[in-house]
Amino acid sequence: MTTTSARGRDRLRTLLVTLLVALLLGVLGVLATPLPRTASAAPDPGGTAGTATGGWPLDGTPTVTEGFDPPDVAWGPGHRGVDLEARPGQRVLAPGDGTVVFVGRVAGKPVVVVDHHDGTRSTLEPVEGTVRVGTRVRRGDVVGRVGREEHCQDRCLHWGLKRGPTYLDPLAPPDGTSSAGTTGTLRLVPSSRRAVVVAEAVAREAARRAVESAALGFVGQPEGAVGALGPAGSHGFVRPVPGALTSPFGRRFHPVLHVWKLHDGADLGAACGTPIRAAYAGRVTRRQSSVGYGNRLFVDHGHVDGHEVVTAYNHAAHYVVAPGAHVRRGQVVGYVGQTGFATGCHLHLMVWLDGRMVDPMTWL
Repeated sequence: MTTTSARGRDRLRTLLVTLLVALLLGVLGVLATPLPRTASAAPDPGGTAGTATGGWPLDGTPTVTEGFDPPDVAWGPGHRGVDLEARPGQRVLAPGDGTVVFVGRVAGKPVVVVDHHDGTRSTLEPVEGTVRVGTRVRRGDVVGRVGREEHCQDRCLHWGLKRGPTYLDPLAPPDGTSSAGTTGTLRLVPSSRRAVVVAEAVAREAARRAVESAALGFVGQPEGAVGALGPAGSHGFVRPVPGALTSPFGRRFHPVLHVWKLHDGADLGAACGTPIRAAYAGRVTRRQSSVGYGNRLFVDHGHVDGHEVVTAYNHAAHYVVAPGAHVRRGQVVGYVGQTGFATGCHLHLMVWLDGRMVDPMTWL
C-alpha cells in the first residue's frame, strides 16, 4: 500500500513538472513572437503618414508652426497652407510624385511648384530650386533648398496645396477623412513649446490681417468718397502715363500665376516705349529688377498733404534716372515695357501712404 502510494505521488509530481515546463515554454514562445504593428503603434520613419500627398517636403517629421486656415471667400484673408519649421539651406523634398511646373521668383520670393499625379499642386516657398521646369520627381526627391524670406523671419517653409482653384489642407490624410490642420490648429508641436507657438501664431495672424486690412482699406469706396485722403486728383500728382486703367487695385486672379492674390497697384495701359513720368517731385531711392515686377523704380515724395508718400513704377523697358537723383513732377524717368510677369505693355503703379499700400487711383 505504501509502495503504491509512493508511485502515485511520483507520477503526479512528474505530470505537474511536465505541465509547468510546457506552460513556461508556451509563455516564452508568445513573448518571443513579435506583436503585429497597428497604424498608431509608431510614427512612420519616413515621416509620410498623415499628409494629403503622402509625404513631407522636409526630412523627417517637421514641426508645424502655423496650420491651415482657409479663407471664407476666394479673395478673403486666411492662411492658405501650413508653415513648417525650417532653416535656410535645409533641403526641400517633393512631397509626392509629380512634375515640376515652376521654378523662379514671385514678388521677389523664391518658389518651386510641383503638379502631382492625383491632380493636386504643391507650392513650396521660399525655396531656391535645384530642378528645372518639366523635371519628373518622385516623393522624397530633392527639389531645392530653403531660401530666405520675411514671412516667418527665415525660420519656416510654407507649403500650399491646391486642387484646381480650391485650397486644401496639406496635413489632411490621403483619404481625406479629416483635416487635422484646419482653422489654424497646430500639429506635431512639442508640449513644452505649444503655448509659445500658439501665441506667436496668433500674433502673426493678427499682424497679417491688419496689413491686409490696411492695404484693402480704400477698395470699394463709393464713387466720389473723400475719406481721410482728400478727393482723388487734389494732391497735385499726375498720371505717369496717359493710358486708361486696365486692372484696378484689389484681389484678382493672377493672369500668369493662376492664383487669387492681391493686385498691389493699378495697371495703366500704354504702348511699349511710352515715356514714364514722375507722378510728383521726389528723390529716387531704388532701381532694381525682379522676376515678378520686372524693372522697378521707387521714388520718395516726402510729406504731402499730411502723408509720407512713396511711388513705384514697374515692368518698364528701362529707366533713365538712378538712385539718389531728384526728379521733378512730370519728368521722364523711364519707358514702358513688359518685363517680369506681364502679359502685355503697361505700367504697374504702386503707392504707399505712411508705409501703407493703397489704391493709387484714390491718390492720383
